[in-house]
Amino acid sequence: MRARLGRVAGPVLAERMPAGYQRLGRVLLLRLPPSLRPFFPEIGAAWRAELGVATVLVVAGPVAGEFRIPQVERIAGSATETEVVEHGVRWRFDAARIMFAAGNRTERRRAGELVRPGERVLDLFAGIGYFSIPAARTGRAREVVAVEKNPVALEYLTANVALNGVRDRVRVVAGDNREVDLPAGWADRVFLGYLPSAIPWVPGAVRLLHPAGAWLHIHTNVESRGGRRQAIAEVECALAEAQARPLEPLSVREVKAYGPGRTHVVVDARVSGPSA
Repeated sequence: MRARLGRVAGPVLAERMPAGYQRLGRVLLLRLPPSLRPFFPEIGAAWRAELGVATVLVVAGPVAGEFRIPQVERIAGSATETEVVEHGVRWRFDAARIMFAAGNRTERRRAGELVRPGERVLDLFAGIGYFSIPAARTGRAREVVAVEKNPVALEYLTANVALNGVRDRVRVVAGDNREVDLPAGWADRVFLGYLPSAIPWVPGAVRLLHPAGAWLHIHTNVESRGGRRQAIAEVECALAEAQARPLEPLSVREVKAYGPGRTHVVVDARVSGPSA
């Protein structure tokens, strides 16, 4: 790619071509410096020729708003709907409207590995099914309730549930998880996969847990140095507010870098409900 760019832009600019890219099925996602903007059409066409992708997108800004919408610019092709196969799960989505982070790959797989056959699972920020579908497909959950507020994500969540053959065990619920009717004391496991932090949702999630003991998986972001202790302290505080008692020590896993000096982590907490 640098050789191609060098022929039209010169070797100095060609060296500014980043080495990495993210391929999302038929869509390619690039991060390009502003100095290469005059050559975006040539770069897009070259990547399409090299990799055989249909569309090339360039990151135009940070993920935005409550719905975590990617800010991208299309520099080649037209269609942005794509499909990714990952650990046996098929994900269909619009890469220009839905964020699909490659760095979350391990956590999506782990969701299916954590769930035990027969469990009842709540996914309070279901997105396009990141944790709900592995819970049902890989983990063989008895029932999964997947709650999603974003109408675009909801459309793809419904489609992906059918696409992966788990419609009989995944119930899609449209709306804000703080407002929809959810069964108290029902869940064996609750996923709280929201950033910048799902910790404010811990007290509400506790009332949904089986009182004898259930799992919470709480995503947040912390300082890269010393942040694990911070995450545990904040979750313990939220659990105390909800009158929930940890049944074993909380654990923290690093998911991916979140920003300069920040890390995306998930806190696993097995707790008893307030009435236990």
